[in-house]
Amino acid sequence: MSMSAPVGERLDSFPTQTVNGYGVRPGRVQPFGASLVPGGINFSVFSSSATSVTLVLFERGTPEPVAEIPFPDHFRVGHVYAMTVFGLDPETMEYGYRIDGPFDPSAGHRHDATKVLLDPYAKSVAGHETWGATPSWESPYPFRGRVPLEDFDWQGDSPLEIPMQDLVIYEAHARGFTAHASSGVSKPGTFAGLREKIPYLKSLGVNAIELMPIFDFDEWENTRPDPITGEPLMNYWGYSTLAFFAPKAGFAATGSLGMEVDELKTLIRALHKEGIEVILDVVFNHTAEGNEMGPTLSFKGLDNKTFYMLTPEGYYFNFSGTGNTLNCNNPVVRHVVLDCLRYWASEFHIDGFRFDLAAVLGRAPNGAPLANPPLLEALAHDPILGRCKLIAEAWDAGGLYQVGSFPAYGRWAEWNGKFRDTARRFVKGDPGFTSDMSIRIAGSPDLYWHRGPTATVNFITAHDGFTLADLVAYDGKHNERNGEGNNDGANDNYSWNCGAEGPSADEDVLALRDRQVRNLLVALLTSHGVPMIVMGDECGRTQAGNNNTYCHDNELTWFDWAQVDENAGLVRFTSRLIEFRHAHGALRPAAHRAGAATGGPMPAISFHGTRAWEGDWSDDGRHIATLFAGDADASGVQDLVFVILNAHWEAMDFDLPGLQDDRRWAIAANTAMPSPMDFADPGAEWLPDNPWKVLVGPRSAMILLAKHVSA
Repeated sequence: MSMSAPVGERLDSFPTQTVNGYGVRPGRVQPFGASLVPGGINFSVFSSSATSVTLVLFERGTPEPVAEIPFPDHFRVGHVYAMTVFGLDPETMEYGYRIDGPFDPSAGHRHDATKVLLDPYAKSVAGHETWGATPSWESPYPFRGRVPLEDFDWQGDSPLEIPMQDLVIYEAHARGFTAHASSGVSKPGTFAGLREKIPYLKSLGVNAIELMPIFDFDEWENTRPDPITGEPLMNYWGYSTLAFFAPKAGFAATGSLGMEVDELKTLIRALHKEGIEVILDVVFNHTAEGNEMGPTLSFKGLDNKTFYMLTPEGYYFNFSGTGNTLNCNNPVVRHVVLDCLRYWASEFHIDGFRFDLAAVLGRAPNGAPLANPPLLEALAHDPILGRCKLIAEAWDAGGLYQVGSFPAYGRWAEWNGKFRDTARRFVKGDPGFTSDMSIRIAGSPDLYWHRGPTATVNFITAHDGFTLADLVAYDGKHNERNGEGNNDGANDNYSWNCGAEGPSADEDVLALRDRQVRNLLVALLTSHGVPMIVMGDECGRTQAGNNNTYCHDNELTWFDWAQVDENAGLVRFTSRLIEFRHAHGALRPAAHRAGAATGGPMPAISFHGTRAWEGDWSDDGRHIATLFAGDADASGVQDLVFVILNAHWEAMDFDLPGLQDDRRWAIAANTAMPSPMDFADPGAEWLPDNPWKVLVGPRSAMILLAKHVSA
């Protein structure tokens, strides 16, 4: 059946034929996915091995399809099936695809026309719109795509483009940040709830929030009971992506209304208004479909051989540790990743991305590491992503460890696991780490000399591992509630319980723990590089010694807002420390410098021991003092900061480097002092009695700055 448009009307606004009662016409092959066009919706999907493709339509909320529309043969261009369907209401319509073709796992094919597959380019996903709501386990069509309206008003917003060296990153879980009853927000555990807590982030001083995965995932994946409490364990962290283009509807208060896209954009716009960037933790190393025993939800049924790394026998390579590995350097998959990140950067104004197990992205289809990975190069040089931050977790579960050697193309930064391990071991007093600690403080020039200190994202803790409070309260992990016999999670934590395992009433133990937490924060936030702290570390959040809380959606992982008041002294110390970092450019260089800072006599960075200008690099050394010097101002005065870390169990006298003008060293912070004397208000720093020497307490840190002193 052919149809013609009225004279003067757009020809592509009218169908050319009818299929199963719907007016259709050959569609546009790009963009992939479902997109609004005049009079209808354009559907475009790739499969190189399909013999036929059928569009399956649902009315929102109905369990069974309301229509199925096969793509006519002449609607295929190459391996892309494209069709415009007219008269559909995007606010009530949901969709998926049936893909017919060979089922031959040994040859890499797993087509199954009984499945309705989720579109890899779906911008919104129906099925689990309310977090934690028990799904219909028998539903044959658990996930469907939706087409969100594109009518959001950004009110002139754009990505902030804060210089990398000026960032202080705050890693947070979008749900866990406000899920606790103590949060006091109107919509706990949602993007809207997080928006209500922006004033807290602003007061803390962080200027970037790194959100753990918010791409749609199934929280009911691999669910099982907590062996101690009996409550269901869930996929809480979300490192098992279902749909790369869709925000998790369960993280939105309006998810059940299909408004999660607008709710997330509203959050991002509000964060930007307060000068806070948004970095997304993205997972392109694997998907939620698992190995050959896992479900067929999307990629497996579309084109298994293209999307996954397979052995010659058709099994799944498992460099991600979760059953499958995306074939990221296949050109088709590479374009999916690029399209995805371009979409988030352009449509959501995202400021940067942190890539989970990013070493996987540099592997060839057979798993071998590539010298020049096409995907990493493409991301580095993509024009749309040109000013986005790109941060790699530079290792994978297959043993590829690339910290310092990740293919960076002048663009990529890295989570610096060596900083984490060295700082933990130095601060707890392990011998032989003074020299390596000085290198980490200097921005790890051994790893990033040519890339500069902005290439290292320094951290002591991350979502994966102990919290800062637990790092000083437990010698070993306590993951019994995960139901894996305490065999999961890392064993090399370099933690120290300060004399008692877990909760303690011993005042000396508690005082030492408090001091060690502050010492670690000083080491992190005064070092060259980009510091990252973890949600709740600033107020003593604990996970009861669990260092792998991926499966807990409960008080073990939620931010307890009562602790902000209970540990107000630590919150104050952290915010003052962040404020101090922002105030002193000497702590935030964009490049490594081997010699003097510009215009001044002091070198950009120098290391000292108990005697000025004489570092102690012996194996028994447990102290280090660092002089940071900024470029001189117009009058030739340098910004000078002197940081002393004494990891020894005894107090030690430290010489202070001489100053050539009318300035004296003033103490800004001293972790040996109780709050609020542990950190002075700006301008209220106190002068030591001896202008040439200070006594630094056992296992404590001190920060001094050069101040002009009137005669």
